[in-house]
Amino acid sequence: MAIFGGILIVIGIILFFVQKNYSTKLQSIRLATASTVADLQRIASEIAGEIGSGNLREYVKVRGIIRSDRPLISELKQEPCVHYTMRVVREYEEEHTTRDSENKTHTETRRGSETVSSNSQAIPFTLRDNSGELVVNPDGGNIDTVQVLNEFRQENSSGSSISFGGFNLSLGAGMGGRRTIGYRYTESILPCDREVLVIGTAADEGGQVTLRKPIQSDKKFIISLKSEEELAKSTANAAKWYLYGMVACLVIGAILLILGLILKK
Repeated sequence: MAIFGGILIVIGIILFFVQKNYSTKLQSIRLATASTVADLQRIASEIAGEIGSGNLREYVKVRGIIRSDRPLISELKQEPCVHYTMRVVREYEEEHTTRDSENKTHTETRRGSETVSSNSQAIPFTLRDNSGELVVNPDGGNIDTVQVLNEFRQENSSGSSISFGGFNLSLGAGMGGRRTIGYRYTESILPCDREVLVIGTAADEGGQVTLRKPIQSDKKFIISLKSEEELAKSTANAAKWYLYGMVACLVIGAILLILGLILKK
């Protein structure tokens, strides 16, 4: 009982940090100043005229369309995008032998999986609204994506490599007694020509207004496919439910821990 209580307390502590992250994200959504590209270019020009260029630092939220003349091509699905994440997971079976209290052995087949390859890439892109365009540097951003691939392919026993789209992987000799069933390929992208909400720091770097990750840790850098209302609502709901989970785990964990210690005496 005491051990289970301790586990719940640890889970509660983890949920505390998760809830804090969502609360900070919600605060960032609310605090960022709604702006247009023209607004930021005007402010950058005014600041440059007063104290010189390179001094614009505004925490803003801007909505616009993703544009890129030279987009990334995603590794698996070969889709044009400005950001992608991919993963290849091997699914396998292996024999597992146990010995019971009567010293009898029992063998069963268990399934498992392991990631054999993963990759993520992002490039700066242009964000265009009705008033103009600016550059977004997505490094370090919390990026929404669209899943474009989730496919399982059975093992080709005759092959020494696997491939999918632009992806190729040579398979090592021997799999540790595990029989490969197949490979699952997943990929998500931030596609071109989609409307996004970008929340971040606007800076005039090299004469070009750029949205990038804030220096301050209490301000989030968000690139979302949701509207501001949808993003705020989903973030608030997540923060609320993680708070409930945290409180429940800490209270129940503390009760079980105390009862366990009392009964142990």
